[in-house]
Amino acid sequence: MANFTEDQLAQLKTALQKRYLELQEEIHRELGHRVDEKNINLIDSRNIPDDIDIALVDRQINEMRELEISSKYLSELEFGDCIDCGEEIGFDRLIAYPSAQRCIQCQRRYEKAYPHESTSSL
Repeated sequence: MANFTEDQLAQLKTALQKRYLELQEEIHRELGHRVDEKNINLIDSRNIPDDIDIALVDRQINEMRELEISSKYLSELEFGDCIDCGEEIGFDRLIAYPSAQRCIQCQRRYEKAYPHESTSSL
């Protein structure tokens, strides 16, 4: 795990939780009704009205899953290292993008290699 202070770990945990709640609210607004965790897992293209931006909701749900994984790693003290190179992602990047799984350099390489699979997260 990256070397974070206790204060930094607390800030990262707060950032993860805050972003997760923001995404829940965005999905709530997009769907136009209250969505709880159980309903989010049940959402698929058969249940969403035609006027809903399915791609947007899908990206939001995927980011929520990434945040859940990051929260798990944080609680297990396996958080903050790039999944590609193993180097520390960096506190500032993680505060700005709490579900980041790659350092900036590896994320750039990933987005060049797989432009259709990712949206810019730098």
